[in-house]
Amino acid sequence: MKNLRQAKLAEIIGRQAVETQEELQTLLEKEGYPVTQATISRDIKSLRIHKTLSDRGTYRYALPSEPPDNAFSTRLRTIFRESVVNIDAAQNLVVIKTLPGMAQAACAALDTMPSPMVVGTLAGDDTAFIALRNESSAKGLLEQLRVILGQS
Repeated sequence: MKNLRQAKLAEIIGRQAVETQEELQTLLEKEGYPVTQATISRDIKSLRIHKTLSDRGTYRYALPSEPPDNAFSTRLRTIFRESVVNIDAAQNLVVIKTLPGMAQAACAALDTMPSPMVVGTLAGDDTAFIALRNESSAKGLLEQLRVILGQS
């Protein structure tokens, strides 16, 4: 539950400006994650979330701009494994099906993985698309992801 909650927290911060822990607590509770302020504070520290100046001149929470020390950290691997239901490839695209509301978290995990073959990622609610340079790159990434998921 902790990993799913932290993934949802990262997703919320990634999609909208959140200025306070109380606001974040309300948003998490609306998503079905009842939390205390202390839990949010621990999650913020654990995920290395910081405050940054917004366009409006106020401060908001932001995800770390640098990738984690490992190219694909243990925490993000866990989030990825717990949220992905199915993966497949079609031509130069890899399609990832996730639990409802977790596609953005899965993409966030993938975005920390430096790969010159990835052109970009796009996530909806429960489906993510990864555009790759060519079909062989898609097959290669699909195999990498299957290893991460323990499917190979």
